Amino acid sequence: MRTVTLGPEGTYSHRAASAIADDDEIGFRQSVTSIVEAVATGDYDRGIVPIENSIEGSVTESLDAVAEYDVAIVREIVTPIRHALLAQGPAFDTIASHSQALAQCRSYLEREHPDATLEAVASTAQGVEFARDDPSVAGIGHPANADLENGLEVLAEDIQDQDSNATRFFALAPAEERSKGGGKTTLVVYPNANYPGLLLELLEPFADRDINLTRVESRPSGQRLGDYVFHIDIEAGLYESRTTEALEEIEELATNGWVRRLGSYDTEHVVE
Repeated sequence: MRTVTLGPEGTYSHRAASAIADDDEIGFRQSVTSIVEAVATGDYDRGIVPIENSIEGSVTESLDAVAEYDVAIVREIVTPIRHALLAQGPAFDTIASHSQALAQCRSYLEREHPDATLEAVASTAQGVEFARDDPSVAGIGHPANADLENGLEVLAEDIQDQDSNATRFFALAPAEERSKGGGKTTLVVYPNANYPGLLLELLEPFADRDINLTRVESRPSGQRLGDYVFHIDIEAGLYESRTTEALEEIEELATNGWVRRLGSYDTEHVVE
C-alpha cells in the first residue's frame, strides 16, 4: 500500500507509517499539508500525519490540512515518543529538531544545555541528518537513529519532559474510503455563525446521547477574525443511531456552514 509521511527516513511519523506499510512502499514529504494533498489527489493510498501530542497538544498544520482537503481518516495510530540527544560528540553549540520535539524536551534543554542555540527544522530526522553532517550540531530523535558507523552516538536518552509522552497519528485515505464502522469518529464543523451559546449548542447533542467527546479544538476559518472551524473527536461510530441523531441536530445549527464526517476508525498502539 503506497503510503506517504513526514521524511526523511527515521522520523516518528516514519515509525508510525511502518505499522501499515512496508518500507519499500513508504514515500516522504517535507510538510503535513503536502502529505494530505497527495492522498486527496490519489498520488498515495495512505498518508500518516501527527495530530496530537500528549505534552504539546494538537498539531495545528494537521488540523488545518484535514479541514481543507477532502480525505478520510481510516485509522488512529498511537506511538510512544522516546527522545534522545544524538551528536558526533559533546562539542556542539546547536541543537536541531522539529519544533514539537524541542518543546517536548524544554526542561531538559534549559537545564543541561542552556547556552545551545535551538534550531527548528522540518522533522526530527532532518535534525539528525544535520548532526550527522556537522559536529557542531546535535539532533533530537529516536535513539535508533544513532549510527556509530556514520559518527553519531547517543549522548542522553529519554530526555522528554514526561515519560508518558505519546503522539496520535491519523492514517488518511481518499475520501471515498470513509467508513461508518469504528470506535471513534472525527468531525469538522464550520457553523459560519457567532453568537452567545453557539459552542454549547454544538456540544449538547452529544451530551444528551451519552457520547463522550475526546477532543474539541477550534481553528481560525481564515474567512474573518473571530470566525472558527471546530474539530471534534467522539467515542462513537457513524453507524450508531445516536451519532446520526446528534449530527442531524448539529447540521441544523450549521445551515449557513457545513459539517464534514472524516470517518469512523479504531486505534492501534505501536509500542516500539
